[in-house]
Amino acid sequence: MASIQLIEEQIQHLDNKSFATLRNWFIEYEHARWDRQIATDSETGKLDFMIDEALAEHRA
Repeated sequence: MASIQLIEEQIQHLDNKSFATLRNWFIEYEHARWDRQIATDSETGKLDFMIDEALAEHRA
């Protein structure tokens, strides 16, 4: 059985309190991953186009 399928099966057997705890952890984890990705993209210049667009709009 693939690891994702195993995880899914285990999640299905959680009681409500454990599921809520997992859900809350997952949401926080997802937000932290997103924040790291935004920081990385910003540092590498991948978001510079947004700055350029905002400055161009401001000048107009």
